[in-house]
Amino acid sequence: QVQLVESGGGLVQAGGSLRLSCAASGRTFSNYVMGWFRQAPGKEREFVGAISWNGEDTSYADSVKGRFTISRDNAENTVSLQMNSLKPEDTAVYYCAADISRRWVVVPTRSAYEYWGQGTQVTVSS
Repeated sequence: QVQLVESGGGLVQAGGSLRLSCAASGRTFSNYVMGWFRQAPGKEREFVGAISWNGEDTSYADSVKGRFTISRDNAENTVSLQMNSLKPEDTAVYYCAADISRRWVVVPTRSAYEYWGQGTQVTVSS
């Protein structure tokens, strides 16, 4: 079992920045891939980015590439999502997720992730 708790969401103006954090507990954190997804009202939950166990492999959705950065601290059991140059279309509930079946390979598919946090709202005003 893995428990995930996100924090750091809020309201920001377009062009601003936010940093989301996700605290994990349960299984050994350094043994699995962590990902971030988001879901806007009326839309499917979509992949944002993910990071391998040691941070050496990352993957991002095209829509956030160059603006968002994922990092992790295995000593603190946390994964973060730094979001810069935010746009109104980034407005969504953001979820962190754990893919406990993989350690090295980052998979941008929702079904690959077994555990999810409760989500944190990010709202970007124009």
